[in-house]
Order: sequence, then structure tokens, then C-alpha cells
Amino acid sequence: MAAIGENLKINSERLWDSLMEMAKIGPGVAGGNNRQTVTDEDSEGRHLFQDWCKAAGCTMGLDQMGNMFAHREGADPDALPIYVGSHLDTQPTGGKYDGVLGVLSGLELLRTMNDLDIKTKHPIVVTNWTNEEGTRYAPAMLSSGVFAGIHTQDWAYDRVDAEGKAFGDELQRIGWRGDEEVGARKMHAFFELHIEQGPILEAEGKQIGVVTHGQGLSWTQVTITGKDAHTGSTPMPMRKNAGLAMARVLDKVEKIALSHAPHAVGAAGHIDVYPNSRNVIPGKVAFTIDFRSPDLAVITDMEARLRVEAQAICDAMGMEIEFEKVGGFDPVAFDETCVQAVRSAAERLGYSHMNLISGAGHDACWINKVAPTAMIMCPCVDGLSHNEAEEISQEWAAAGTDVLLHAVLETAIITT
Repeated sequence: MAAIGENLKINSERLWDSLMEMAKIGPGVAGGNNRQTVTDEDSEGRHLFQDWCKAAGCTMGLDQMGNMFAHREGADPDALPIYVGSHLDTQPTGGKYDGVLGVLSGLELLRTMNDLDIKTKHPIVVTNWTNEEGTRYAPAMLSSGVFAGIHTQDWAYDRVDAEGKAFGDELQRIGWRGDEEVGARKMHAFFELHIEQGPILEAEGKQIGVVTHGQGLSWTQVTITGKDAHTGSTPMPMRKNAGLAMARVLDKVEKIALSHAPHAVGAAGHIDVYPNSRNVIPGKVAFTIDFRSPDLAVITDMEARLRVEAQAICDAMGMEIEFEKVGGFDPVAFDETCVQAVRSAAERLGYSHMNLISGAGHDACWINKVAPTAMIMCPCVDGLSHNEAEEISQEWAAAGTDVLLHAVLETAIITT
């Protein structure tokens, strides 16, 4: 058996072939994927993953949220497992790698261990978390959130999509609602490999992102009420243009985020304008401000300044404004021992690497609350994700999976 050194690497071709085979399920319209959670396409992808795991000698567990757990035995029956994984569901116009790489890299890890007859003290479990994306059923990271005790299972089951279909009913319909109690499993550690979904690694020429923290998030819905009026016949000084007020608030959002550079960000991603007619001055707007930072104090400051400065704008313009906190989570600091295992693996393998703060939410952010956790990131072209044009290279995928293999083996303890 190969020693744990730079000569121990995964089968790059096999991993890439698996990614391309999974991408055939739920194809998008522009080269990506539409394999939204608890759809027939999701079920088909799950069946393929399950078949691959069974062929690799794993047993498959399934909990009541549809989370899948492919188990490889360890030498010590009392040792807690090392978990790896991510998600197989995609955005409606998603790419072939977001989430999927993290699941199939775990499978490749097991296949490589089988090839080399590597045995570990701790069992290893590859996980597919249900509904990470949150695009069909909000919020994102729904099932890992139930696993970590953030949400109740009944609340999650009652989430409905745009057609009024409940999550629990659809999970049952596609046949992936298991019997296992959610969150009953105990973990020694959890590792998640993911594409960066940002441009930093590629711009810096680094192969590996060692994720030390995850940004916290705050969503505040802002509603401004002015007065609908004809765009042509209403004099400028007599208007109560809610759209103009929104524009001034968004300018403040930009300045607030920039004042906490470089790690804080802020923008409005969801905007509704009423009545949304070409010749009517907007009488009402509703938009959601998304603030993020790895520092909770910074998020708190940005939220407070938004309320004060937006209120002042609307008072001066004679309009009403309302604020509602509609979502968020605190920043995440990943486990130092697990992070060091990732960093040591990258150094052992000779891969260029740098510390990263994840700008997106991931299942690892919730699992970090119940088990020592770390993330690994690989570059993606132009930082593009949640887009069918999302792309990575075979070499990037292999490097990330090599690091995952070494970090897991260091943590799981090779016995033979």
C-alpha cells in the first residue's frame, strides 16, 4: 500500500467521468443542469449515486429528510465516522459542479481506498444533503439545518414551492423519505469539497482554497411606499417616487459595505416595483438587502446603518419605509484541527494554496455546529456559478479531491 505521501492520489479520469455521467441527468438548456431538489430528476441522480456507492462496497443509510449516507466500515467499531459530502441538487439553471463535486469526490475517495486496500480506524461516510440550494424550497441548506437542529422537521416538511407543493409530500412522492431519525448520527469530523463560486483562487493562481471561515448573512426586506402618478403630467417637485428613494437607499448600501472593505459585501438581489408600468411613477417598492461579512459585529453595524440612513432618506422625501429581517445566519469559524489537516494535505501534495473565507452558504456551515468541520475549495472559471456556463478543469477537480483524500486519511487514521 502507498504511504500517505505525494504519490497517493485519486483516479482523475474516473472522477471526471463520474461528473460527466451525473451531468446527463436533468440537463439544462445551455449545457448545465436543472436537477432541482425532490424532483424526478433528483431521484434519478440519487439512484445513480446509490448504485455507485453499493458497487464500492458501501451500505446506504437514509434519514427522514432524504439525506443519504454511504458508509464504509472502519477497523474500530466504536470509532465515530469521518463524514464527507455536499449536495446533488442544482439551481434551475445550474452548473455541473456546484455541490456535485463534493459528493462525487467523496465517492472517488472510497474507490481509491478500495483500489489500494487502505483501511482506516474510523469509518468513512459520504453524504448527499437534501435541498442545499433552497431554490425550490427556501431556505437553503434545509436538510443539513434540520440535522443540526436549526430547523424542526415538521417546519421543513411544510415548506411549499411556487406551485404549492409541500417539501415533505414531494420527498415522499419520489421515494426518498427514509426512516432514520434526522440528526441521530454522530460525527468525528466533516469535510466538504466545493468549487469556490468566486474569482479569487483563479485570479491568484492557486489550486486550493483552505476555507477558514464562512461569512455570516443578513437579509432585510425593505418596503418603501410613495404615490403612484403619471410620469408625464406630474411635476418633478410634486412626485413621491418610491423607485427614486430605493435608488438612493441602494447607493447607501454600496457605501456601507465598502466602508468595511475588503470582506464585507452588500447588494439588493430581489426587487419588486409597483405597479411596474412604463408610464407610472412607482408608488411602492419592495427589495431585499443582502449583507455578508465574516465578522458578526460588522453585520450588526451594517444592519443598523441601513435602518438609520434609509429612514432619513424616506423622511426627507415624505415616504413611508418598513424593515423586516427575513433571513440570516452568524459567521462560521471552522475547526482549527480540521483546517490544518486540509492545509497540511495541500502542502504534502505540493499544491499551491491560500486561506479563503467562503462567501456562500454551504451545508458545512450548519454541520460545523454539531461536529468539527472544514472546507476545501477549488477554482472555477471566472468565478462563475449558479449559471449553466459554470466550468472547472479536470486538474482542479483532481487537486481538490487529492487534498480531501489526504485530509480524511490523516483524520481517519490508516491502520494498514
